[in-house]
Amino acid sequence: MAETAFTAEDFQPAAATESAQAVARPSLSYWQDAWIRLKANRRALFSLYLVIGLALFTLVGPLVWTVDPSLQDLDQISQPPGADRHAVVVAPHRPWDGSATGSASLAGPQSSSGGLRLAEAPTTQSVRLAWTPLPDAAGYRLYRNLFPAAEGQALGLPLFEIASLDVRHFEDRLDLKPRTYHYSVVALDAQGRLTGSVRSLEVPVSRVVTAQEAEAMGLVEDAGQLSLGDRIKLRAHPLGTDYLGRDLLARLMAGAQVSLFIGIVAPLLFIAFGVIYGAAAGFLGGWADQALMRFSDFVVALPFLLFMILLRVASGVQPGESGITPMVLAMVLLSWPAAARLVRGQILQIREEGYIGASRLLGGGAPYLVLRHMIPNTLGVILVTMTFAVPTAIFTEAFLSFIGMGVAPPTPSWGSMCNEGIKTMLTTPHELIFPALFISVTVLAFNLLGDGLRDALDARMRSAE
Repeated sequence: MAETAFTAEDFQPAAATESAQAVARPSLSYWQDAWIRLKANRRALFSLYLVIGLALFTLVGPLVWTVDPSLQDLDQISQPPGADRHAVVVAPHRPWDGSATGSASLAGPQSSSGGLRLAEAPTTQSVRLAWTPLPDAAGYRLYRNLFPAAEGQALGLPLFEIASLDVRHFEDRLDLKPRTYHYSVVALDAQGRLTGSVRSLEVPVSRVVTAQEAEAMGLVEDAGQLSLGDRIKLRAHPLGTDYLGRDLLARLMAGAQVSLFIGIVAPLLFIAFGVIYGAAAGFLGGWADQALMRFSDFVVALPFLLFMILLRVASGVQPGESGITPMVLAMVLLSWPAAARLVRGQILQIREEGYIGASRLLGGGAPYLVLRHMIPNTLGVILVTMTFAVPTAIFTEAFLSFIGMGVAPPTPSWGSMCNEGIKTMLTTPHELIFPALFISVTVLAFNLLGDGLRDALDARMRSAE
């Protein structure tokens, strides 16, 4: 067979062609690859930004909106967001003896109805009413209602009753708000029973303030700057006020500090304990593993609410007092088994890996193997567990505060605010809607973030490029 002779030209590099392609993949760490896949998940990324926004709302918000959450604005009680905040400056109140005070200045067809009429313009300072004699009357009773009184229904709150025909006027100064009231005067017989003669009147009340009150509230520096009839603005409340006139935005920020403190600190504690417990059980194996996991099964069987009540009693928390410490303690003592089981399963798998055996041969002890190799390789699972535990803790706090077992007024939390708002949800729904909305958004954000982290940190989902 003839030998082939090679020359130097035969070993020249091949010329580059257009069809030649270089496939290159940048070297990425586990966390860099996870971050790239997390950014590709729009829902998870939006949830991450939402969680960051909630953190800023909780920590930075009180520095920007410096209103005291316990400060009461008695001129704006249960005001919804966007309500008119203007007030007209009037003279200080003077007692009224029932004489005419300028009813001719009243405008509109509702200044009188049948025998019931307004003596002057109705304001939050007073509503002055007068009426003509009613048929078959030996006395009169006056009612006030927030809604028109239908036939056969209650007329409202009784304000005035007199067994005399000579007094046919009344001045209402009972907790007046800038809204529409419905007044009804009824005739009484000699025994004080209703005769059926009723006169009703719809009265729209406007907000007023005196110059001295405006100065006391800090709306103006000097009361002398104001004149009668001037319009001034009251304090701003972007989300309205509650039933005590407290700013809802400030209370939501203060409530976020309590709710998120419980929702983050409690999971951090019980997940940290669960990680150590589960890692020890998985690493030891054998009878020690069985004994430790049977104890975790016993903890799972304990009823949380009963345990919570026992801790409140043992801590000396009285009815009506906030039980934040017993609540956090109950969560820490009863919520760790789920994290322990998850970490134990991961450790049982990791301890059979080749690098663990190599580390043993090099003299690595049990603490070194667990802390240096095993727990860091379960960190992705721990982060996912944490993001799912936070909304559960927040919802638990809200539920316990709602039933009066958690944070008690006047300390604000989203759960306690919902408990207060549900009492007036038909008339002032914003007091319930805003705290319930914050709870829902927070729980949804952490759940979506946990779902995205679960996909991003799963090494099996790394694309093979």
